[in-house]
Amino acid sequence: MRQTINYLSLLPLVLVLTGCGTFQTLAPEKGKVKISYNDKKSYCQSIPRIYSGVAHNFCLMYGEPSKTSYTAAADLPVWAIDTMLCAVTDTLALPYTVTRQIKDGPLKVVR
Repeated sequence: MRQTINYLSLLPLVLVLTGCGTFQTLAPEKGKVKISYNDKKSYCQSIPRIYSGVAHNFCLMYGEPSKTSYTAAADLPVWAIDTMLCAVTDTLALPYTVTRQIKDGPLKVVR
């Protein structure tokens, strides 16, 4: 029973991390990543591989404006928490991302 509770307590963390930009940018297909939120495209043209999850989240905010401004304001706390978790994950992935940045350069953002 106790082991089941431990696994259930990890479920929210796993769900949050799968939405993290780090997992979307660690090994993208052909060095390209698509960044959009509610069908609004980002103005970013490229993002660095080092701390790419944090850069991904900032590029989500730097995009076409929403017609309803309250939506972006309501999403801000979730975005901030996700960005902090991405920063932790990006820090753990630094040995991999530094070598990929040196070898392959930044990721291209596809619109």
